[in-house]
Amino acid sequence: MNRLFTALLVVSLLLGATPASASATLEAFKFATEAEEVHFKDLIAEIRCLVCQNQSLADSDAELAHDLRVEVYEMVQEGRSDAEIIDFLVKRYGDFVLYKPPLKPQTWFIWFGPFVLLAIAGFLLVRALRRQRQVPASEISDAERQRLDALLGKTDEDSGT
Repeated sequence: MNRLFTALLVVSLLLGATPASASATLEAFKFATEAEEVHFKDLIAEIRCLVCQNQSLADSDAELAHDLRVEVYEMVQEGRSDAEIIDFLVKRYGDFVLYKPPLKPQTWFIWFGPFVLLAIAGFLLVRALRRQRQVPASEISDAERQRLDALLGKTDEDSGT
């Protein structure tokens, strides 16, 4: 009974600690207004974590993500606009830091690359299918037909020849 109680206590403590640790990253920041907090959260949700790459700064637990959240928080507290903060991060880390990179010559491959690769794959598929249709089915010789009949156990009466 004592082991069961201890096990339940440990499990409940672990389950209870998880949500607190997950939200601790944003609770460390103090905001003057709720609008400022929402603005900060929206901004870090638009910026990609450079370590995790598939997570935003808001979602990432990486140390670099924490440092970038602090830096963004400080810029928000200084009163910088979203454009100024994003421009700073892009100058420092490149367009990769944005989930929605701008459409410019340097990012054309990001925007149009998948469609180009899909078009090339479609072209190659159509070309292969057309070539396959153009090749006539070869007829088998009488010797091959007799060998095939022998393998299948057919007699001359069965094959109709």
